[in-house]
Amino acid sequence: MTASTAIATTASTVRSADGTPIAFTRAGRGPAVILVDGALCFREFGPMGKLAEELKSRFTVYTYDRRGRGQSGDASSYDPAREVEDLAALIEEAGGSALVCGVSSGAALALEAARRGLPISRLALYEAPFIVDDSRTPVPDDYVAGLERALATGRPGDAVRRFMRVVGMPAAMVALMRVMPGWSKLKKVAHTLPYDASFVDEFMKGRPLPSGRWASVTVPTAVIDGGKSPAWMRNANAALAAAVPGSTHRTLPGQTHMVKADVLAPALVRHFTA
Repeated sequence: MTASTAIATTASTVRSADGTPIAFTRAGRGPAVILVDGALCFREFGPMGKLAEELKSRFTVYTYDRRGRGQSGDASSYDPAREVEDLAALIEEAGGSALVCGVSSGAALALEAARRGLPISRLALYEAPFIVDDSRTPVPDDYVAGLERALATGRPGDAVRRFMRVVGMPAAMVALMRVMPGWSKLKKVAHTLPYDASFVDEFMKGRPLPSGRWASVTVPTAVIDGGKSPAWMRNANAALAAAVPGSTHRTLPGQTHMVKADVLAPALVRHFTA
């Protein structure tokens, strides 16, 4: 690749409204796309790096460390509104408006940002982890309290295990994760698990999504799920598509919650360039 055709990649930080530094990487050329990670993920650990690679020939792609993760800062107390402000700061950095894609609980954060009126031109949501019926056991009412107890008593590993069991990971796989190289990285960001819960917990109780919750979301929105994901996940995302005005619902055959970047990327290109 010659210098004239090279796709530039730069890393920097932006200040959120409360002064917290948010670290981000910008790569590619074209319209701005911001990718929003789900629970426990950040630039050095998670799926967004590969997705950015797939998109950067068509878009200027922003990946970032959500507050409390990676190289981003944090505040002494947490409020989900601050994470919306973090995304607003990135959108401003990107030129004042952006295409946004959120995955898992990052999809719930991106949707909340759109509900609050951030200048998002098009929105894509992959598998917001809601539970809207009886096709699986709902998240227990004390889920967040259990996370906070584990963290307050210096047991981040227990918080990670609690999260993994709640999202449906088999016990044997959870036990195996403790000896995997990435376990230490998961424990370092375990304190952010309640952050993600603030965006999804109320929608994981096995009840229908609240009527009118997202009535203010007027941007073109694609709700996407995987054809091999469990029924509860596909049911929830079909319900979400019905709840967001003017949205479309698409299923990617053969995919699960761990969607492959080279499968998700063409769906995003199609939606973002429509």
